[in-house]
Amino acid sequence: MKVNLNAVGFSVDRKLVDFIQVKLDKIEKYYDRVVDADVYLKLVNTSEKENKIVDIRVNVPGNDLAVSKQAKSFEEAVDNCCEALERLLLKHKEKAKM
Repeated sequence: MKVNLNAVGFSVDRKLVDFIQVKLDKIEKYYDRVVDADVYLKLVNTSEKENKIVDIRVNVPGNDLAVSKQAKSFEEAVDNCCEALERLLLKHKEKAKM
């Protein structure tokens, strides 16, 4: 799957890019008609430890599915987003069958 990665206000290291690619490749097994995904990484300047936000928008025919999660690390936020996307894709797949 093609993944468009956008980091707002900082540069992303290769390890994080590979991690995101692997995670998003796994969601294709839940719905095989995924076109591509847009990933936005944001770093919020607050005193809280959970200051990393990940927004993922998955493009499927006829619809866009979006998820946003905030966590202590980008990896944890990506994991949480992928879990939510799995549920959304399964729900979308069931609706498409009807």
